[in-house]
Amino acid sequence: MRMTRKRQTWALFIVMMFGLVMAFAGHEIWFSLSPAKRGSQDSYIILVQKGETPARITKALVEQGVVADAGLFHRLGRWGRFWGRIKAGEYKLSPAMTPVEVFSVITSGISVNYPVTVHEGNNMYEIGAALETTGLVEKDYFVSLCKSRPLMMQLGYKPPLPPSLEGYLFPDTYFFNRTMTPQDMIRKMVSRFGMAWKQEYEMNAAAMGFTKHQLLTLASIIEKETGTAGERPLISSVFHNRLKKRMRLQSDPTTIYGMWERYRGNIRRDDLNERTPYNTYAISGLPIGPISNPGTAAIDAALRPAASDYLFFVSHNDGTHEFTRNFSDHAKAVRKYQLDRTARQGKSWREQYKKERVPQSYGRIAGDKR
Repeated sequence: MRMTRKRQTWALFIVMMFGLVMAFAGHEIWFSLSPAKRGSQDSYIILVQKGETPARITKALVEQGVVADAGLFHRLGRWGRFWGRIKAGEYKLSPAMTPVEVFSVITSGISVNYPVTVHEGNNMYEIGAALETTGLVEKDYFVSLCKSRPLMMQLGYKPPLPPSLEGYLFPDTYFFNRTMTPQDMIRKMVSRFGMAWKQEYEMNAAAMGFTKHQLLTLASIIEKETGTAGERPLISSVFHNRLKKRMRLQSDPTTIYGMWERYRGNIRRDDLNERTPYNTYAISGLPIGPISNPGTAAIDAALRPAASDYLFFVSHNDGTHEFTRNFSDHAKAVRKYQLDRTARQGKSWREQYKKERVPQSYGRIAGDKR
C-alpha cells in the first residue's frame, strides 16, 4: 500500500513536471513565432559587429523594439544553436518579424548594401565624397588610401608605382556595406578595372608608343574633355596630334586636377602658369598620371583616334565642340562661342556640366600656344 502511494506520488510529480515543461516549451514556441509588433511598418538597421556577444545583440534588438522579451530571445538562440551562427553585418529588421525570422536574417550574412556609382570621369576625390555621403568612409581617408604605396603593393602593383590609384578605380555601380573596410572597397574597384582591362589594350598602346599608365592618363583627359560621346575620337585626335608635334596639351581639366583641393570654380592666369605635375599648360607631354577614372569608351578613343589634322577645339556650350586646324581659326571660334556672351546665353549645359564634373577646356587666347 505504501509502495502504491509512493508510485502515485512520483507519477503525479512526473506528470506535473511534464506539464510544466510542455507549458514552458509551448510558451517558448509561441514566443518564437510571434512578432514583437504584428503588422508594424517600421524597420531598423541593426549593426552586428564581429565578436559581439549575444547579450549585446539582444539588448540592441530589444531597445529598437524588434524583440519583445530579452530572456526568451536569448534562450531561443541557445536552444536553436543560433548564436554560434551569427555573422557580422548590417541588417534591416522589423518588429513585424518573428524571433525566428530575426535569427534567420542575422545568421544569413546578407548585409544591407549601399549603392555607390562611380561615373565615367569621376576622380578619387569625387568618389571619396560619394562614399562619405553614405557614411561608409571619410573622403580624406579614402583619398589617403588611394595614395598609399603599401596598399598599392598589396593590390599587386610593382615599382615604379603610380602616384595614386587614380585611373584604376573603374566606373561602375558598387554595393558596399559597413562590414567592408575602405581597403575592401578600393580593392573591389581595382578588381573591376582588372576585369575590364583587355590584353589587347596594352598591346595596342605599346604599338603606339604608350605604356599602360600613359594610355590611361590620356584616356582620363579625353573623358574629362568630352561632353558628347560621339566626339571622343575627335578629341582624342587633337591630343594625339599635339603630342606628335610636341605641343603642350593645355587642357583645363589637368590644371584643375593639379589644384583640386583648392579649386573653387575659376581658373586664373596664375593657375595656368603654376608648374604642377598635372598642369599641361606649364609642362610638356602627358601629366604624371590620370586625372580621372575613364570608362572603356574613353580608353577605346585613346587607342583609336579619328583621322584628323585638328589641333584645337572650343566648346559650343551645349556639349559639342568647334574643331580647328590652326590658331587663327581657333581664336575666331573662341571669340564666337566664348567671348561673345550672347552665344552662351541660355545655355544650361555649361553650368550643369560644371556642377556634375569639371569644366572643359574652353579655349584661351592670351598666351595660348595650342
